[in-house]
Amino acid sequence: MGRNLAEELAGSLGLRQSLAIHLRSNHYPPVPTSMIEPCIEAIQACNEGDYDRQIDLPEGVSWRGKTQAPAHAIAESHHLDAWIECDEEYA
Repeated sequence: MGRNLAEELAGSLGLRQSLAIHLRSNHYPPVPTSMIEPCIEAIQACNEGDYDRQIDLPEGVSWRGKTQAPAHAIAESHHLDAWIECDEEYA
């Protein structure tokens, strides 16, 4: 259900609204909505081919003890494939 829902959301609703639903419905425990903006930045970075771009995380969220995470890590951990349009696989 998760991937299918994400693909439907990506094609039918605005970016922020579809990400909010995806983060709250397709993850357990639900991802806080404070991650919407970092996810948008990660999607933009990956779509530009800049998979290692460092993205600031919201207060109270860390990645490996840091306040920033690379775009590819955010995209992978939040299952953002449905919003990533480039042909290359991020890693």
